[in-house]
Parts: sequence; structure tokens; C-alpha cells
Amino acid sequence: MIKIATTEALEGTAVLDDAHLGDIQGAFGTIALGDVAPRRNLSAKLKTLLAIVGPGLIVMVGDNDAGAFGTYTQAGQNYGTHLLWTLLLLVPVLYVSQEMVLRLGAVSGVGHARLILERFGKFWGAFSVIDLFILNALTIVTEFIGVTLATGYLGLPKVPSVILAGAVVVGAASTGSFRRFERVCLILVAGSLVLIPIYLMVHPPVGQMVHNFVIPGFPHGAQVSTVMLLIIGIVGTTVAPWQLFFQQSYVIDKRITPRFINYERADLWIGIGLVVIGAAAMFGFSSAVFAGHPEFGNFTNAAGVSAGLAKYVSPLAGDLFAIALLDASIIGAAAVGLATAYASSDVLGFNHSLHRPVSKAKGFYLSYAGLIALSAALVIIPGVPLGLLTEGVQTLAGVLLPSAVVFLMLLCNDKEVLGPWVNGRKLNILTSAIIWVLVLLSIILTASVLFPSITTMQIVAVMGGGVAVGLVLGLYVLVQSRRTTIALAVASVEPMDRRTWRMPALATLKTPVMSTQRKIGLMTLRGYLIIAFALVVVKIVEVAVR
Repeated sequence: MIKIATTEALEGTAVLDDAHLGDIQGAFGTIALGDVAPRRNLSAKLKTLLAIVGPGLIVMVGDNDAGAFGTYTQAGQNYGTHLLWTLLLLVPVLYVSQEMVLRLGAVSGVGHARLILERFGKFWGAFSVIDLFILNALTIVTEFIGVTLATGYLGLPKVPSVILAGAVVVGAASTGSFRRFERVCLILVAGSLVLIPIYLMVHPPVGQMVHNFVIPGFPHGAQVSTVMLLIIGIVGTTVAPWQLFFQQSYVIDKRITPRFINYERADLWIGIGLVVIGAAAMFGFSSAVFAGHPEFGNFTNAAGVSAGLAKYVSPLAGDLFAIALLDASIIGAAAVGLATAYASSDVLGFNHSLHRPVSKAKGFYLSYAGLIALSAALVIIPGVPLGLLTEGVQTLAGVLLPSAVVFLMLLCNDKEVLGPWVNGRKLNILTSAIIWVLVLLSIILTASVLFPSITTMQIVAVMGGGVAVGLVLGLYVLVQSRRTTIALAVASVEPMDRRTWRMPALATLKTPVMSTQRKIGLMTLRGYLIIAFALVVVKIVEVAVR
């Protein structure tokens, strides 16, 4: 096995915590630091993949959390499989956004929050970080709501169950062993496969599901504004801002370098596959179970889905769904909490690595445990509007997502940060289209709040107008980019150079200059999203008090 010296390989890089340097210690294998041996046969490639696998699986399955269980089963119970097509459209959004952050993590060695603050300054960075902290805290509350729903259905007491779940979440991350934490998470990932036997027990019509998966449709006779709120919720629960911060920092903590980016991309695709399978299963069996029964169109919560499965299929099906919900809630709380702790430590300068024991990273573990404890306490306190929080978090995540993806794309075009790994022109075009679609969805949601009687045809008109505006803006930007002397892509380099290139120390990077045009665009986006955020809150409250 060929190796290179540790000090020579990492000298001058921007890695902020020396615990992020060393061997890759994955759940299923180890890769020595400096291992540059080519993987020429299938066995060697498989062993490498097994050592790398983890970040993509955990971030994806972690996003099929308690809120996702509620959102997907609500869509199935209230509207059948008519909205299943949203999952197919979200696959490229998932891959593009997560591939960019894994690339940022492997190449830069610096967490997402720190990069935003360093490259855009405190004014712009504060918006993204504050959004993250507020949304993550609320998201973890929904995870513990999921714990109470699951354990309540199984006949377990609420307060001890929440306390025990919180202790498990904190304890799993506090052993000082990255490998141990990852093994616990991958056991929880395996637990998510419980959804498959439930699907097989219910056996929904496969042909109809395939049709609704590939051909977009709208539930006949449904109130447009309410359905749009749910679609935004599906977007928010499938592609959430916390995922960006988690995956980048977790890739760094696992010590993955540019040499293994392709293996991490494979890990990500496996995770996306599991997310789509799990989500589609929930759409399918929640639709089939309640079709033709009084509960159809009258979703209550995930515990109601368990009760329906027990009533119309078998008690075992109800118990399995409750167990899957509990599993999803725990892995979701761990992933979201860790994303917040990584970001907090990035900003405050704490040592932050699961390789460190508690005594050597007190600020990191304290912020993690404190957030978990606070969120669990809110669920236990009587009178907290838990149903409102569960529905609101997913929708607000969908509204705030465009802003997060904008900063992500800007970072991935920063040559000082990514060097030969910056986005190419085609990827930038695709990412810009994704951002514009996300903005359009939020515009439609805003319009449905302001004009509750808006019709499907009017929504189609808004979408058509938005697409036309997007094409015009895209053409303008494309023409301008061809006129500029600064190319978005970097000249080709030797493959070995690309695999070993890492971002220099932050202090040595040139300060980026924010153009007036970019400032106006970002201010416009931020101003609009603040308005949309407020209107979504109004709509959620309106739906909740009906």
C-alpha cells in the first residue's frame, strides 16, 4: 500500500480541528491516511465503499424523520397517491444540493457555517446561521413529538419515553468514538426498512403508484391553497436546510478527502434510493389503508396511521409503523442536533469532532446535549401547540430552502475555496433552475395565502409566467457570462492534482468581492422570503384553528 507523509499531505490546508486529520474510521472499515493505492478490482472498490459509506445514508434517511412520516402519510391519507410525483421531481434536487456540500466538505475541510461567514461576512452569514438554528430547534421538537406518538401508541408512558429517547440520542454521540456513533446510526438506518414489510402487507395498487410517480397530477376537488401548503411541506421535509450543514461537517469529521469523492457520491445515491423507497411506501400504504373508509381525507397524525393499519390490516402492521416512527425520530434528532452542534462550534471556534471525548470538546457536546434537552422539555411541557409545530416546520423549511441553496451555489463557484472542484457551467444552469423552481413554489404558496380562492388554472398561469421569466433571466445571465473574462470552470488539471488538491488556510484566501448586482439579487431574495415566511405562518395558524 502506497502512503504519503501526514505532515506533507496536510500542510497549509484549512482544516480547523486536528481531530479531522487521520485515518478514515468508518462503521465497516478503515482507510489509512495517505493511502493512494489504486482500487483496480471489484473487491478493493467494495471494501473502500464500505469504509466510506455513512454520510449520505445518514443524512438522507435522517431526513425521513418524524416530520416526514407525518407529511407523507398525510398526503397519502388525504389525497391518495396523486402527489407521489413530487418525490421524482425532488431526486435531482436532493442529489445536486448534497453533492455540492459533500464536495465542499472533502475539498475545504471547513464546515458550511464557517465558510458562509468567512466568504460572505457576518451580515450575510448571520441570516443563514440564524435560520438554521431556529429551524433546527423546531425540527428537533417535532422529532420528540414523533417519539411521543410512537411510544403512546405502543402503550408506553410519555415523559419517561421522551427522557430515555433524549438520553439515547445524546449518549450515542458522546462516546468519543466516531465509528461507534456511525454504527449506531447505520443500525437505525437499517431499522427504516421496516416500512417495506408494511407496504407488502397492505399491497397498494402498483400500477396506479407508478403512474402517479411519473405523471404529475392534482387531487380533484381539493382546496388549492391547502394542497400547495402540503406540497411545500413535502419539499421542506425531503430537502431541508439542515442537511447541507450536516453532510458537509460529517464528511469532514469522517476525514474524507477529495480522493474518495466518487465513493461518497455512491453513498449519497444509495441514501437517496432509500429515502424515495421509504417515502413512496408511506404514500402507498396510507392511501390504500384508508381508501373507502371514513378516515380518508381526515388525517390526524402518525399515530392515527398506526391505528388505521391495526384496524384495517393487522395489529402487527400498526406496531411496525410505530416502531419505524420511533426509529426515524431518534435518527432525525441525532442528525439535526449534530448539524446544529457542528455549525455552532464552527462559528464559536470550539473543538468539534466525534473523535474527541467530552472532556476535550466540551462546547461541542454541551451545545448538542443542550439543544436535545431543550427540545425534549418543550414536548413534555403541557400546552405547547405540538400539532402546529409539526406542520409548520416542514413548510418553513421549504420556504427557506432557496436562500440556503443560493449560498451553496455561490460557494461552489468560489475558486479560492474549491479550486479545480468548482461547479461547471451545466451544473450551475441546473442549480439555478432548481433555485428558481423553489422560489416559484414559495410564490404560489404566498399567492394562495393572499387569495384563498385561487384556482388551479390561475396557479398554472403563475407557474407558466414564472417559467417564462426564469428563461429570460437565464438567457440574460448566460449571455453575460459569455462576455465576462472570468470563466466559471477551471482549466483542466492532472487527475492526481485534482484528487489531492485541498483549500488553503482561510487566512490566506483572497477576500471575495460582492458585486452590486449580486447584492441586489440577494437582498431581493431575502426580503421576499421574509414576507413569504410570515405569510406561511399565517396560513398554518389558519389551517390549525379550523
